[in-house]
Amino acid sequence: MVVYSFYIFDRHAECIYKKKWAPRPTSTGSKSQQANGLVDGAPQPKALSAEDDAKLIFGTIFSLRNMVRKLGGEDERFISYRTGQYKLHYYETPTSLKFVMVTDTKTNNLRIVLHQIYVSLYVEFVVKNPLSPIEHPGGIGVNCEMFELGVEQFVNASLMS
Repeated sequence: MVVYSFYIFDRHAECIYKKKWAPRPTSTGSKSQQANGLVDGAPQPKALSAEDDAKLIFGTIFSLRNMVRKLGGEDERFISYRTGQYKLHYYETPTSLKFVMVTDTKTNNLRIVLHQIYVSLYVEFVVKNPLSPIEHPGGIGVNCEMFELGVEQFVNASLMS
């Protein structure tokens, strides 16, 4: 399994943590089309900045979550979605923190894994840390070395083995 990236969004739609392991695959075209920057006759967009990528991910999960609730009722939950190139996994805590992981398409549901990251890493190293802010205004993210190390070790040991 390949993990491309991991994001945490707070209840104010701010990305408070992001980590990338591998770049997401792009759509494929012929070599001649890719050589001149065109695929199917259209120019390829430039790579997004980290902030723009996080905004795009949040907008996607926000829209899909609302669509699932409107179509299926308030008890329905958005868990994941798959494209031809990646799969996005989603977990929302009771305090409206949103944990998002982007993986390859062959990965099974990671809702339990995201819950484990929340309970065993985020709560232990961020919430219980007296030096960590309760709110993250203006996009000030999680700045806890133990949390970052824990996420890195957890993903490498559990998911990339």
